[in-house]
Amino acid sequence: MPTKILDLPDTSYVLPGNRACAGCGIGIALRQITAALDGKMVMTVPASCLTVLGGMYPIASVSVPWLNVAFPSTAAAASGLAAGLRATGREGEMTVLAMAGDGGTGDIGIQALSGAAERNDDFIYLCYDNEAYMNTGTQRSGSTPAGARTTTTWAGKRENPKDLPRIMEAHGIPYVASTSAAFPTDVYDKVAKARDIHGLRYIHMNTPCPSGWSFDPKDTVAIGKLAVDSGLVVLYEVVDGVFRLTSRSASLAKAGGRLKPVAGYVATQGRFRGMSDEAIASVQAWVDTRWAGYLARDAAEHCSSQTTAS
Repeated sequence: MPTKILDLPDTSYVLPGNRACAGCGIGIALRQITAALDGKMVMTVPASCLTVLGGMYPIASVSVPWLNVAFPSTAAAASGLAAGLRATGREGEMTVLAMAGDGGTGDIGIQALSGAAERNDDFIYLCYDNEAYMNTGTQRSGSTPAGARTTTTWAGKRENPKDLPRIMEAHGIPYVASTSAAFPTDVYDKVAKARDIHGLRYIHMNTPCPSGWSFDPKDTVAIGKLAVDSGLVVLYEVVDGVFRLTSRSASLAKAGGRLKPVAGYVATQGRFRGMSDEAIASVQAWVDTRWAGYLARDAAEHCSSQTTAS
């Protein structure tokens, strides 16, 4: 059964006070990520917003072992940590968690990640996707949505974001999930499930960014939820090739699959300022096609499971 918000653990491995921006979605989720692993973990993190949040030795805001590495090498470092624990007979003592942003995952870091997935190395890789290179000044990444203004797409990005969870699924790894920092119980449940699976587990987490997306920090959770209600972010998991929608996305599907218009989501953020009606309609068409595909896949899996059970 899905965890309820009041049942989330009280123990926190994220200490009070850090250098993240006000309203940063990473901090919301990091509490649930570390709690789902019971603090029995070692993290590897590249140059990123997360490095800023965590701080540098001897002053840190997270009370778990933490290794800072170069931008492209997060997955490679995680592979090494997992091998080291295995060689010393300590692999059962802690989980290796690689955690990087969308640029450090889908652009600069995808070579090491793909290699680790091909080998099915034993660690969790979690991409917190704030949809641009936020720590270095908001440059566009492969995950930046169409129409968004960044310092390198001042007129709005022309391309839709690459689908990193599907890319990872194509590697045949045992667990792939899509979640959002605005849904902490979904984050907690997926990390907890990944903890008990061996091999490479990939979790893609949408992470609203007030400074980069240009919205009031108090609206982080509301905008994260609206992204899901609009179909721009879909919550699901794939376990050994079996797909299912989860949390709010599953509820939307059960209620008939109707989404809120993309235009409402676009209007909440300054990064989409000046986006034309034609561009919004193009994104809406992309969302509708993708959502229909998810609904069809979810329905097919339900039908298959019922047939097998009977």
